[in-house]
Amino acid sequence: MSRIPLAEPETLPPYLKQIHDGATEENWIARNFARAFAANSELVETYQKFYLPWHTSAGVGLLDARLKELVRLRIATLNGCKLCKTVRMAPATVSEAEAAEGVDDADAGNFTPRERAAIHFAERMALDHHGIGDDDVAEMRRHFSDGEFLELSMMTGQYIGFGRVLAMLQLEVAACPI
Repeated sequence: MSRIPLAEPETLPPYLKQIHDGATEENWIARNFARAFAANSELVETYQKFYLPWHTSAGVGLLDARLKELVRLRIATLNGCKLCKTVRMAPATVSEAEAAEGVDDADAGNFTPRERAAIHFAERMALDHHGIGDDDVAEMRRHFSDGEFLELSMMTGQYIGFGRVLAMLQLEVAACPI
């Protein structure tokens, strides 16, 4: 059950109504996301205006969308956020097999050394950020420019934070319509 009241769909402001109504009826997780954020729709609208261009690389940022999507999906698993894990933000560049399971065993997948380094870095950020030392950062800088490393770090941090908010709100376990 959601930890925050879910607004009735007919009361949603236009931005959230579009998200709600654009999701299929089976996608009750996305629909509940829209309903939960009705209490502060400006927050989520402003956040997504920032987030989406940076994530999709729509003329913003140094990293490509595939790399960021692989990291986002690995964080979704670690956060236990079903909503984040089911969303596909780069389906043209990340296969369903990579999205569903591949990112959860980067060493067994068909990833480039750079992609593997990013996935492993994301894991460390999510599980032991205080344990990341100078040697770890030096290794990342072998694969990424300073600007790319900063972008990867910021994107990873926001994936961790927002995914944990969604998981904490328990939107993914809200009552599913029969």
